[in-house]
Amino acid sequence: MKARTTSWIIALFCLALSFPSAGQVMSSISQQIRKTIALPPNAGMEVLRLFAKGDSIRVVTSHGLFTYYQDSWSGAPFITGLQVATMDASRQIWLSNGRSLWAEDGKRIPNPALLPGESIRSLAWATSQTLLVGTNRGLHVWQDAWTRVPFPEEMAVNSLAVDAEGNWWLAADRGLWRRQKGRWTNFDQDVMAPGHESNYLTLEPADQGKTLYFSSASAVGALAADGNHWMARGSDGLPYGPVTRMAIKDGTIWMATEKGLIKKDSSWHYYAGKRWLPNDRVLDLLPLGNDRVWVATPEGIVELARIPMSMEEKADSLERVAEARHNRLGLINRSKLALPGELGSSFLENQDNDGLWTSCYLIAQCYRYAVTRDETARVRAVRTFEALERLETVTGISGYPARSYARATDLVAPSRSPHPKNWHDSADGEWQWLDDTSSDEIVGHLFSLSLFHEYLANASQQKRIVDLIDRIVSHILDNEFQLIDADGLPTRWGIWNPDSLNRSTNWMYERGLNSLQILSHLKTAYHFTGKEKFEKAYQYLVEEEGYAKNAVTAKMTDPFEISHSDDILNFFPYYNLLRYTGEDDPSRKLYVKSLRRSWEAVRSDRMPVWNLLASSLLGEDLDLDLAQAALEEFPLDQINWSFTNSHRWDLKKDEFPGRGRAEQALVALPAGESNVFRWNTNPKQLDGGGAGLSEENGSYYLVAYWMGRFHGYW
Repeated sequence: MKARTTSWIIALFCLALSFPSAGQVMSSISQQIRKTIALPPNAGMEVLRLFAKGDSIRVVTSHGLFTYYQDSWSGAPFITGLQVATMDASRQIWLSNGRSLWAEDGKRIPNPALLPGESIRSLAWATSQTLLVGTNRGLHVWQDAWTRVPFPEEMAVNSLAVDAEGNWWLAADRGLWRRQKGRWTNFDQDVMAPGHESNYLTLEPADQGKTLYFSSASAVGALAADGNHWMARGSDGLPYGPVTRMAIKDGTIWMATEKGLIKKDSSWHYYAGKRWLPNDRVLDLLPLGNDRVWVATPEGIVELARIPMSMEEKADSLERVAEARHNRLGLINRSKLALPGELGSSFLENQDNDGLWTSCYLIAQCYRYAVTRDETARVRAVRTFEALERLETVTGISGYPARSYARATDLVAPSRSPHPKNWHDSADGEWQWLDDTSSDEIVGHLFSLSLFHEYLANASQQKRIVDLIDRIVSHILDNEFQLIDADGLPTRWGIWNPDSLNRSTNWMYERGLNSLQILSHLKTAYHFTGKEKFEKAYQYLVEEEGYAKNAVTAKMTDPFEISHSDDILNFFPYYNLLRYTGEDDPSRKLYVKSLRRSWEAVRSDRMPVWNLLASSLLGEDLDLDLAQAALEEFPLDQINWSFTNSHRWDLKKDEFPGRGRAEQALVALPAGESNVFRWNTNPKQLDGGGAGLSEENGSYYLVAYWMGRFHGYW
């Protein structure tokens, strides 16, 4: 079974059975972005509250009150140790440091008489003359003098609110209390479901106090004057809790937790990890309208917003990233970051599957040029083709492309693979190249080269492509369906011969997969060269060795271990195999059956490229709406951040772990909640990521987007 720890997989897609119009106009989508809001150096990082006041934003930190207006700050620290803040009906901010209460205009109220160990937790003005103060031991009321409200037992008052009728509400660790006409009622005891554990954390009035939103230890909900109450727990979609703060704006509910930010509109959204937040602990939040929100954390403030951006504009943005930081001598791959998340520390080095990932970038450029006839796409495609061509010529072994190459004078990074890989000097002394080439490279080369030949190569380039395909497949054919390395031995994964696939238990896992690949390679070579030796070999493998039947089960499924790293090796070959196999070929129906089976096996992964590939080849709409939705939500930030989802309430865990014993969910996670930027990743994996030490090149989006445009799907 392949343990492809270094193998990274990629794109797919098939070619159009018909040519869509090249000038499609793309409608605007709403793109989620993040902007860091740098606090003044003297403000400290401990944000207590965020308030909107006119066109400005008021930020209360433990050091004082600061104002953000037209992208600049004002204010200065005036006291340390601030703990709680609130805003009255006149938009005055009131502050407490545990010793006194005062307003920003200088008004003061003496502190309530606190018991030993008692501290203020919450403030709210019930009227212009009545201030409610919640503590860890109860409630105090200011009406020209302080009164401690007697309750049956001490309780921590976490949040306070006043509804449209002037009733007081308390969220406490001993219930949800309402004071109406002087009488206190504990809703938790009288009417609430027992699952709240009598522990309520926050209250937020909306609709002029007609609706009161609340959070408890295990849910969020709303009490509505019109009786249209609402509640959600994990099984209803609440990603995590308990929710510690809530804010409502334009019908959208924003929620703070100790592990991320939650948004509820027509669906649920979860923001956690460094892609979205400097720290997962959300201290406060402030919706600003137009889908903008400020989020305060112990490590600073960010603004999350949605901006209008077409899918093509997103493609342009991601391509600029690829060109700026991901081109090493024509090879396109992820970049490394010397400092976590710092794009200014980006650097490039060789990687084991440079050939495969470079092929993916060429695929995207071929589709782009086929749709737009853009000269930039043509230039980049030619440059990338020449890099793939060099991978083969640099080895000096006919038809044997290297995994990667570097200049002779470059320092090279050691392989991460457990299988030995060595560097060799080129015959001209100008280059060095990496051996032990995998089936990954062959699959990527043949798919991308065929697209380049068909959609933008000139006559001279077409001849070079045909010759290159001829050499690669001839090398495999002449060496008994194997890739032979510089040492004269087969490479670890370059095996397609019948003795291995059909008669060795060591290759049982790859039997269907590699059978599919070699049949596709032979059909590709025959299509471009017309040489009968390739068709003869194809017929032999089909008729004598049963490779077409093997190919039906190319995708390994339950109850076997699922290898997402092999999915690209599974899907890429379908394009050429189905394109270049005639309708009269009796094996064609087996290949169609294989593709349908493979797509059904990966359908729940919701990766756009698989849906696009299968739809284009099978002539059906196979979840194209999900593919488009995934691309629309795909983040612009391509940094490989760490992500954690195993704590979430809304995700059902699979009883069976994924590959490597990693916990996985039953459903795929969106790219923005994980790190699904390559096709060799498990989109259901709950935790993982790379600590912000690398950046992807955007090909995951680029291939899918331009393939979808090519086929006229959007």
